[in-house]
Amino acid sequence: MATDTLKSKPGAGGAGGLRRILLDNGALTALIVLVVAMSALSGDFLTADNLLNVGVQAAVTAILAFGVTFVIVSAGIDLSVGSVAALSATVLAWMATSEGVPVWIAVILAVATGLACGFVNGVLISYGKLPPFIATLAMLSIARGLSLVISQGSPIAFPESVSHLGDTLGGWLPVPVLVMVVLGLITALILGRTYIGRSMYAIGGNEEAARLSGLKVKKQKLAIYALSGLFAAAAGIVLASRLSSAQPQAAQGYELDAIAAVVIGGASLAGGVGKASGTLIGALILAVLRNGLNLLSVSAFWQQVVIGVVIALAVLLDTVRRKAGATPAGASPAGGGNRGKQALTYLLAAVVAIAVVASMSFLHKDSDPAAQRKVGLSLSTLNNPFFVQIRQGAEQEAKRLGVDLTVTDAQNDASQQANQLQNFTSSGLSTIVVNPVDSDAAGPSVRSANQADIPVVAVDRGVNKAEIDALVASDNVEGGRMAARALGEKLGGEGRIVILQGQAGTSASRERGQGFAEGLKEFPGIEVVAKQPADFDRTKGLDVMTNLLQAHPDVDGVFAENDEMALGAAKALGSRAGEQVQVVGFDGTPDGLKAVEAGTLYASVAQQPTELGRIAVRNALAAAEGKDLKDLVKVPVKVVTEENVGSFGG
Repeated sequence: MATDTLKSKPGAGGAGGLRRILLDNGALTALIVLVVAMSALSGDFLTADNLLNVGVQAAVTAILAFGVTFVIVSAGIDLSVGSVAALSATVLAWMATSEGVPVWIAVILAVATGLACGFVNGVLISYGKLPPFIATLAMLSIARGLSLVISQGSPIAFPESVSHLGDTLGGWLPVPVLVMVVLGLITALILGRTYIGRSMYAIGGNEEAARLSGLKVKKQKLAIYALSGLFAAAAGIVLASRLSSAQPQAAQGYELDAIAAVVIGGASLAGGVGKASGTLIGALILAVLRNGLNLLSVSAFWQQVVIGVVIALAVLLDTVRRKAGATPAGASPAGGGNRGKQALTYLLAAVVAIAVVASMSFLHKDSDPAAQRKVGLSLSTLNNPFFVQIRQGAEQEAKRLGVDLTVTDAQNDASQQANQLQNFTSSGLSTIVVNPVDSDAAGPSVRSANQADIPVVAVDRGVNKAEIDALVASDNVEGGRMAARALGEKLGGEGRIVILQGQAGTSASRERGQGFAEGLKEFPGIEVVAKQPADFDRTKGLDVMTNLLQAHPDVDGVFAENDEMALGAAKALGSRAGEQVQVVGFDGTPDGLKAVEAGTLYASVAQQPTELGRIAVRNALAAAEGKDLKDLVKVPVKVVTEENVGSFGG
């Protein structure tokens, strides 16, 4: 069993003693430094509401990471936890709504789903002899695919009784934080006080020695991966509760955050080292970083760079600590004396942090940021030219009007957008502009802004079950109908077509697809031979279209739910695009319009995204000034073809 083999060197006092304390508690030191730095840089960071936001935003990552801690301590890895979380939440919502199963049974089935996925991982690793990386990578794909199959790619409303997990107790204590703390204590108890916990350290320290000592390593691994699946199911339920819906694409990439939290918290990927408190600190570090960088208006792209640097530094600190002879963070507990010293260290750190942070608050005590001119814009993604144009239009108008505009990128992640909207709310902006990843999932966060009396303007897509002051949008459904009409007339009412769909679960994909299906009813002679998602991505559009052409080489037309996929399809068609095969896109992006002008695309349903951004900022400022707004501000859409592309302003 792993023990504290690396002891602090005796006889070193003064600066050396302080150095040892810092090395032994590197993650805690980093967290304190981050909190102090963010408090100094942003007057919005050190508020009760924002600190609770940090806890809520850390909750799902921490819960996932607690499960991953068991695996990493035993020298394994689990890449499937994000997908298992989404699958478990989808099973709960589907059972409780579509199938009419009592909610308590649906919850049990969701938990059982997580356990089953973890158990299968354990079987593949223990008895199938698959490397953990490969086995859990396979489960990542399987669980995500099953989530999409069950939900048919669309969000499923979460049962009201379970959605309370995303609420607060007493109007101030977020339930996700409470769940995180409870599961953290359970994790600490399992690791420090149970037979299976000690077995994890033994297996991670030396698996062969553990086997020779009489441990049933294979059965222990089954239990370890089942525990990871169980915690993933809990995280999925908490996440879906926050969003009031089970999103089939939820928690994508969260497995990497969970692993990062464990490593930042002092665990070793080689096994034998790790503890619950370190994992919690790691999750808090990630949450503080994201929250603080949002408040400081740092680009989401740079946020990824910063987080990557932090992970690298955490591993480097572990190496330095070992070379310095410090006690490895999270080693197997070896006596009450060490635990007492750790508790004293945490208490001292808390006192120091409170004192320093309190002094920092005076830096911002009298600051007046002219909140009435501060606007936050949360975009669903900036990895798409359409939304980049919305940002450009918004920034141009904000500069003209003298508005301080903060732009965030949700990266097509509804839960990340919920975090960003909560950050906007706690920082006291005058108005929030939101382009929802999903209209239902944005509802709870927008309701929080409603409670804080912050006006909200939606752009391109509406928000369900919440109050918005205005919706600035083109009609996606009508745009879909116009696309169907344009393609149908070009084909003379007859032909075989394929449809490239956007990212499953997004409202834009659903609405455009719905409008196209309605418009296509006018042309009974047109047959849809295939429909496949390409996630609004040009490369995926190319690959999917290339594959579809193998089965349907005689296709006459293509409708893509955005220009990026249309351009990918045109590339796959080669010289046939615009000649034998007519391609219609959506959005009117610069590249799309160039392709229309060149004749590669027959048409694009143009939404004038730059104008959407400008009008959204104008309405946001008007809302901040208390002016009455129209509920729906329409930005006209039009079908742009080779004949009229020269006169289209974009």
